Amino acid sequence: MEELDRAGIDIFHCDIMDGSFVPNMTMGTVEIQKIRKYTNKMIDCHLMIENPGNKVDWFIDAGADLIYIHPESERYVVKTLAHIKQRNKLAGIVINPDTTIATIEEMLNLCDYVMVMTVNPGFAGQQFLDFTREKIKKLILLKSKYQFKIIVDGACSPHIIKELNTLGCDGFVLGTSALFHKDKKYIKILKELRNL
Repeated sequence: MEELDRAGIDIFHCDIMDGSFVPNMTMGTVEIQKIRKYTNKMIDCHLMIENPGNKVDWFIDAGADLIYIHPESERYVVKTLAHIKQRNKLAGIVINPDTTIATIEEMLNLCDYVMVMTVNPGFAGQQFLDFTREKIKKLILLKSKYQFKIIVDGACSPHIIKELNTLGCDGFVLGTSALFHKDKKYIKILKELRNL
């Protein structure tokens, strides 16, 4: 974490999984508190959990600046997004590969960020799903109307980052395709990616 911070990452992206909405389990509030203690950088929490509306305050109180929720896991999406904003935090929605833009467009009124999953959520090391490009293009056309930023999560290789950045995406969640398991230092990797 300290190496990434020194290398100049923009945001610490934290995947929160409950073993129910997605099969795996990962971080919780204790880990978010630890990260917050050691950085002033923005922290986002991607809540891959059932009923996130009941738990968003846990992660806000732990130090998160941005909370992403999945509309499929929340009965009252608009209420939850509004609550996040009432807590003076950034609100985000996640669009899975099998979620259509039409089903979430009304929710974009309350979104500061929209994260497009270009893989199925819950597992690292998957292949980029080519058909998600069309979804991203549709979202780019809606950016100016709703004033949100588009973040791409899943198999973000340097090639994909260059392509989608050119289209108008605002950021990328870096993982095994571009950042980890490399011989290079984080500072060099980030510099190369920013120069694409």
